[in-house]
Order: sequence, then C-alpha cells, then structure tokens
Amino acid sequence: MSRPHCEHGKDDLCAVGTDLYEQALRQGRLSSEDTRVAPCIVDLGLLYPALDDPTRLEPVAPVVALHRLLRSSEERIASERQREAQLAETFGSLMRIADPPPTAGETSTIQLLTGTERINRAITDAMADASEELITVQPRAGLTGERGQAADAASLGRDQAALDRGCRIRTLYPHTMRHFPMITARCERLKGDVQIRTLDEVPDRMVLIDRTVAFVPAGEDGRLALEIRHPAIVDHLAVTFDRLWRLATPMYPEAAPQPSRNGITPRQHAIAALLVEGHTDAVIADRLGMNIRTARVHIAKLAAMLGSRSRAQLGYLIGRSGILDQGR
Repeated sequence: MSRPHCEHGKDDLCAVGTDLYEQALRQGRLSSEDTRVAPCIVDLGLLYPALDDPTRLEPVAPVVALHRLLRSSEERIASERQREAQLAETFGSLMRIADPPPTAGETSTIQLLTGTERINRAITDAMADASEELITVQPRAGLTGERGQAADAASLGRDQAALDRGCRIRTLYPHTMRHFPMITARCERLKGDVQIRTLDEVPDRMVLIDRTVAFVPAGEDGRLALEIRHPAIVDHLAVTFDRLWRLATPMYPEAAPQPSRNGITPRQHAIAALLVEGHTDAVIADRLGMNIRTARVHIAKLAAMLGSRSRAQLGYLIGRSGILDQGR
C-alpha cells in the first residue's frame, strides 16, 4: 500500500516522491499516470519524457539530479544572503536615527548581563576603578562547597584591592546572618574600613560601586543581572541604602546587642509581623534569609508562647498580644 502524499515545499522531495523515483530507477521508466500522486518528482526534474513516447517518463541519473538540486540550493542561499545584507544596510541606518550610538567615553546606561561568569567579570572590571566606596546588600549567605570557596576567594581579593586603594566597604545583611561565623571570619581577613549592619529584612542583592554603577538581579536564579549607570537610578539606590543603613543594627567591627523585648527576640518579632501579613513559611524564610526549618521552629515557639492551636489563631493572638507594638 503506497503512502499518502502530503503538502510540502516546492524544493523538497517527499517520501512518496522518493519511493516513485526509486521505482523509476529500478524499472527504468514510469508512466505519467504514476506520477500524479507525487508531482514533485517531475517539478524537481527527476524524470523526463522519453523521446519516442512522451507519456513515458525516464529517470535522471541520481548524481546529475543531486548536482542540479545542490546548485539550485546554493543559488537560493546566495539570494537570501544578498537580501539579508540589503535589509541590514537599510535598517542599520534607520536604527542609527532612532538610537544614536554613544559618544566617545559614553557607555550604555543599562545593560543586561547573562551568565554568572559575565556578571562577575563586569563587577570585577567596575571595582578595578573604585576609589571611594563599595556598597552591597546580601540577603543570604554565599555559596557553599568548592564553588562557594572559589567565588569567596575571588571576591576576597577584589575587596582587598579596593580597600588598599582607600575604599570603604559597607554591607547590609538580614539579622539571621549575625549567627554565621563565616561572615565575621571573612571580615577579619580583610584589612581596611569594613562595616556590616543587619536588619529584619533587606532588599534583594545589590552591588553599588562609587555611587556611579550598580548591579542588581534580573532573574531569580542569579544568572541574569542589570548593570546600571544611569545617574538618577544609581543615586536612588544609594539614598535608599543610606536610609536602611541608619536603621540597621551594627554587626562588625563592633556588634551592638539586639535587645529582647518581654522575651521576644528581634528575629521572632520579624517573623510575627510576616505571619500577621499572611505569608507562608517558605516566604517568611526567604524574606528573613533563613532556611524553612529554622523559620518553622521560631513559629512553633511563638505559637507555644501565645497558646495558639492553629495558624489562623496565631495571627489573631499576635495582633492582640501587642508584640508588634513593641518594635515601634
């Protein structure tokens, strides 16, 4: 049973046509009636009428047919390339009108960086020219394992070079990071003006260099980032950081104690506020830079302290207890 013919491009040979061409090569001929099911083999010049009988079609030798089809394909490709060049030339001039290139010494104000290697390279290049201050926001601890050690070693050398040029480094962490010895240990390896403060919550990761260039995430997996050199945006980020910095609790080089109010720690106070807002355990953990298991331990302690038997009741009891008023 022969296969049904299907529509395809005019320069393609379908399966039905291939079968008929093979049959013609074996038999030496086909009738014009046979080719009606696959007219493509005639259109492609794979068969030609016999001199003594126009209704009988004889096959072209495969090597000749292949050479002819390849030459046709090459001509088509050359035509497409010429068309591409013409379009590029036409639209190139139009794009220069719509978006003129930067003048000498000027760079694009916002760029999308793809891949962790390119992001880190861009930060390293920007920091090579730093002479005043490096500002960072770190919502969570760095990577662990070999990858984390390599990244830490690279950033450590980069930071020390900036400090050696007289720069200051200020970093904001969430309060949960105060209990990570690795953070203090890293600071102690650096020689220079390094300061760390903490808050209940901090914004997403940010690197700001000399208040002229900022790097912020453009995706959740850390593989996309924006390099921002627009003065108004960079200034906005710097002012926002300064305001958060004044509200934050010193951690390094001198750690200020976090006062506990009526047995409620600052960490539990932050969790209570997010619970009242209706956030899930996963969101609370992410916002406060802790793992979900730790978040649930603190939620359980709050529930036990207030005598709550359900999540809904816990939010009600927190609001009624005045816990949140103590942080104001």
